[in-house]
Amino acid sequence: MATFSRSERKRRPRDNKSAELTLHLKQAMATAIKTELYPKSQIDIFVQVLQSDGGNYSVCVNAATLALIDAGIAMEEFVISCTSSLANGETPLVDISHLEETMGGPSLTVAILPISGKIAMLETSQRIHINHLEPVLSEAIRGCRYIYENLNKIIKKHYEEIGGASNWGTEEYNI
Repeated sequence: MATFSRSERKRRPRDNKSAELTLHLKQAMATAIKTELYPKSQIDIFVQVLQSDGGNYSVCVNAATLALIDAGIAMEEFVISCTSSLANGETPLVDISHLEETMGGPSLTVAILPISGKIAMLETSQRIHINHLEPVLSEAIRGCRYIYENLNKIIKKHYEEIGGASNWGTEEYNI
């Protein structure tokens, strides 16, 4: 993350939070990339956050997914991420901002493979009572599915416009 991207300025560009974000991003992307098709290859993903208003991990996962698709890297399916939290200790919120993150309630970040429903990564900022876990997780997964539907439409439209060697944009595929 750029040092100027957050409200609190940091001195070291590689702090623990950035290292943790990097590790989680690597783990989530590794679940979807078909690495067996790229023997003796290295796939590097670089993400630079220029302005942070919460949900950094989710934004990085979604941007990395789009970049991999655009680069033509074979993937099992998309990796989509979303963050949710509790407002006033009761109401689940989705795609929370930095202000909502810092209000003290527990937040939950999930990265899923939306077609298969597999969870690639799940992290909480603090303890969540078992009674609150289901609604917060459901809200995060609902947010992931919403993001997936929109990204899928945009990607299909993009490939219809640019076409491709296999006429991908002109044929119907049922996945």
